[in-house]
Amino acid sequence: MEKTVSIAGRSFTHTDIVRFWVIASLAISCIFITSISLAKHVETIYAQLFYFPILYATYFYPRKGLFLSGACAVAYEILAYIYVFPDIGGMLYTTGQAILFVLVAAVVMYFTEKVNLSEARYRSIFENSLLGIVLFDQNSFSVQLSNTRLLKMLGYDTDEFAKMSFADLFYSREEQRKFFELLGSSQDITSFETRFATKGRAPFYVNLSWSRLNGNIVSCSVIDINQRKIAEMAAEENSYQYKQVTESSPTSIIILREGKIVYLNPAFRKFSGFTEEELLGSELAGIVHSDDLKAFPDTSGSFDAKPLPVVEEFRFRTKSGDIRLGALFFTRIVRRGEPAVLINLVDITEREHLKERIKQDNERRRGIISTVAHELRTPLQPIMGYLNLLTEDPKAYGVTDETRAILDRCAKSVDRERQIINQMLELSVLDAGKIPLRYTRFTISDLIRGIVDAGGYVTKAELAIDIPQEVVFDADEGKLSIVIDSMLSNAVNYSKPPRKIRISYSTRPGDAYHRLAIQDNGIGITEAQLDEIFEPFQLPDSASISRKYDRIGLSLSIAKKYIQMHGGYISVDSVVNLGSTFTIHIPKQRPAEAPE
Repeated sequence: MEKTVSIAGRSFTHTDIVRFWVIASLAISCIFITSISLAKHVETIYAQLFYFPILYATYFYPRKGLFLSGACAVAYEILAYIYVFPDIGGMLYTTGQAILFVLVAAVVMYFTEKVNLSEARYRSIFENSLLGIVLFDQNSFSVQLSNTRLLKMLGYDTDEFAKMSFADLFYSREEQRKFFELLGSSQDITSFETRFATKGRAPFYVNLSWSRLNGNIVSCSVIDINQRKIAEMAAEENSYQYKQVTESSPTSIIILREGKIVYLNPAFRKFSGFTEEELLGSELAGIVHSDDLKAFPDTSGSFDAKPLPVVEEFRFRTKSGDIRLGALFFTRIVRRGEPAVLINLVDITEREHLKERIKQDNERRRGIISTVAHELRTPLQPIMGYLNLLTEDPKAYGVTDETRAILDRCAKSVDRERQIINQMLELSVLDAGKIPLRYTRFTISDLIRGIVDAGGYVTKAELAIDIPQEVVFDADEGKLSIVIDSMLSNAVNYSKPPRKIRISYSTRPGDAYHRLAIQDNGIGITEAQLDEIFEPFQLPDSASISRKYDRIGLSLSIAKKYIQMHGGYISVDSVVNLGSTFTIHIPKQRPAEAPE
């Protein structure tokens, strides 16, 4: 930016000051020369001298030049009056010359303002254009003129850009070569997509159009299409990825419009056995099993139509005549500006077959367990009979005290085996769902004290019972007794001396459950084992505990099933080496379908 000087409160550039002195010097020189010429009667040059300051001032300052021409006319008239008067002819001539000064200045001012206005208009268009504009020499490719829009596009400043040639702007030599070929064809180009290099040498997409002005000068407009090209490439990439996902998806994808198939992926062609040509334009309902057609939703209509189910299972008839089962997920979408329905179909045919096989396997497993349990229990009966006979009347059979002690241990072992076999039979019957619940109302504190007394748990551990006397359960007393007894037995067996067991009751106003907690100070259960302990034949530490406590892990599985039959559940909180808390959650109200 040019420096300015303030004079009398007004700012003047250095150029203005220089022009002022030039104009003033020319005007003073003209007056001086004219006065000498008039005094010496030299009439061939003095009038024309005034055109130098007048034209110079009018060109740079049109309106101020008009005022200067008036001042020069007045000065010229004064000089003529001094030296020419009373020559009437001379006075008329000088007056005509003075008027001509003003007329010439007015004409010059008029055309100068026209030129300046046109130049300003084009300069404004050039500088404020949304397009980058550059003028360059076709032979040397030197940049003659460029606007700020182009500089902003590429990140250059004026000085940096002035040192570059137009050919340097291209991102690659290949793109530069294509531009040279088109430029050498001598044709005006209206659209040429290429890449320029930014100041940081990053690619920048532009659209070029150029034409020759005169001689070797070429005017080139540069349109910024970088964001559009990036968006197009991103869209193409997304479209490619979307196509890869849909085409490679193991899940069938179908799009329906007015109930007719307008898109399907290879997974659905494989599922149905039909080709794409056979399915496109047909109704999906056409291959739905006839027994499921009534339940198949209406997929026509817009978003205001009847809501579609989120997921539904339907049977389909394939091209080969087989029946396959699919889980359909429905979503209303807009495709190409029109309402459509997107369906994701998951083939669950094998799942149903697997469920059937699992069901059959479970039935066989229960049958095997039941048969094995019965076969194991049968020989135990005479063994228990003979052992009881020998231990009840040892003298009659010559059994010594030492032998009797051995026989007592054998009887206990056989009894444990009998209990395990009974649990296996009970678990098998539970899996078959053949054991009903018999609901009664009873006081839970009385039930627990009876279990404690019968099991002799007071002699095995320190028991603390915190249960209000008035709490009444509405449940199957016998089965709940088995559950509590199993958990108490586990708490005692797995606790570390001194064994401390706490039984507590809790609930909240509005709570739908009774909560009965049994806490021990035992070995604890790891986080990974919490999901396994309720499975049959699983223990917290099966590698050592089964040998230490002679257990195979059926009681918790049976307890869980009994509580689930009531509509409740069992939760566990445990810390390894500190102890566990098993909480039984039993509904306060019996189910509506439960017998009275």
